[in-house]
Amino acid sequence: MAGLHRSEHDLLGDRDVPSDVYWGVHTLRALENFPITGVPISKYPALVRALALTKSAAAFSNRELGLLDAVKADAIIAACREIADGALHEQFVVDVIQGGAGTSTNMNANEVIANRALELMGRTRSTYTCVHPLEHVNLGQSTNDVYPTAVKLAVRSTLSDLEAALAQLAAACAAKALEFADVIKMGRTQLQDAVPMTLGQEFGTYAVMIGEDIHRLDEAARLIDEINLGGTAIGTGLNSHPRYAEMVRAELSRLTGLELVTATDLLEATQDVGAFVQISGTLKRTAVKVSKICNDLRLLSSGPRAGFGEINLPAVQAGSSIMPGKVNPVIPEVVTQVAYEVIGNDLAITMAAEAGQLQLNAFEPLIAHKLLDSIMHLANAARTLAERCIPGITANVDRMRSTVERSAGVVTALNPRIGYDAATELAARALASDRTVADLAIESGLLTAEDVALLLAPHALTGRKKIDQQ
Repeated sequence: MAGLHRSEHDLLGDRDVPSDVYWGVHTLRALENFPITGVPISKYPALVRALALTKSAAAFSNRELGLLDAVKADAIIAACREIADGALHEQFVVDVIQGGAGTSTNMNANEVIANRALELMGRTRSTYTCVHPLEHVNLGQSTNDVYPTAVKLAVRSTLSDLEAALAQLAAACAAKALEFADVIKMGRTQLQDAVPMTLGQEFGTYAVMIGEDIHRLDEAARLIDEINLGGTAIGTGLNSHPRYAEMVRAELSRLTGLELVTATDLLEATQDVGAFVQISGTLKRTAVKVSKICNDLRLLSSGPRAGFGEINLPAVQAGSSIMPGKVNPVIPEVVTQVAYEVIGNDLAITMAAEAGQLQLNAFEPLIAHKLLDSIMHLANAARTLAERCIPGITANVDRMRSTVERSAGVVTALNPRIGYDAATELAARALASDRTVADLAIESGLLTAEDVALLLAPHALTGRKKIDQQ
């Protein structure tokens, strides 16, 4: 360790590894082979933590089964605990997209854990005769059961953060629904005047939409509680103890607090990535809905004088380098772009899942990369929308009320009294003369002023009870 490098050996021969790193020769070759995205797996702390917890559970189980010396096992478990708590994440350096179905990620973890365990035992790095990355850290395991298990654990923990962010967004919309409960406006279909509603109803709908997707995400998350740990290479359990699969599951459940289950058919579980596809599809559904909300916000706030101008979004930055005073809806815009990314990621995940062959899917690194990005970015976007946009929205009450009064769409409320044909003629006259439906209905003798006042009262138009009846 006194020099700048230490020598390590693998299948292809000897290589010099920098003395100050915890990874080894297998990680070195991965760094050389996969200069793809420039995104190391350390970008995903949840994945690094999941790898450490999985390796810890394996060392514990092998120790209890008498397969791994207690001193070595305890050192490995201690190293894993440090990593799970946030240490040495910068040592997880391989590119997130890699060939080999995640082997480089698994080897990166094995080497970092082995070398830290050696330090804890008072040994120098690379003295693998004492603690070996493969013989000891990877004992009874394969990339093909470790990697998908770790990805599932990482997805599970990041989904919790997304659900919390969506709950925050739903709560922000619900608060606006209450604030705007009595603000009447025109509802629209196909961008044309429909019938009146309240702005509170509009925001209440957003809260319900988001709440539904929280439930859908929770349902999808349960699919990844099934793991294939113990299946080793293809699901036959070769080189693992008969009791290992159940023991490692129990220990990993204890470490994570999740009710993990071992797949009933490990061969199927090792090659099937359907749970990831299901989660990605649910993320896409959520992204589509959130983007729809953002499109509405941009449209309703358009103008502010030459557009709809019904609501005002909070001004968070200047909008133009050439047009003084211009403010753009930048928060809804950035959230919509995240939604597009999630939709695109879903296609990449779908193609990667479809490309699996025989007993393994070699493209799980791409699935992990896109899935974790979708979850993390969507959580950040939802939180940004909830904190920097929704609470600061204000309503242009008079403008919206004027639009309702001048709209021919309110004639729909008169249908039960005057009939469809008469209502149609009344609407056409209102549009042609730029007069209100109420005035024309009274003037033509179709209804009395009292009738019109009752039929076109805000509570009648929006389906809400009068305040004094609540």
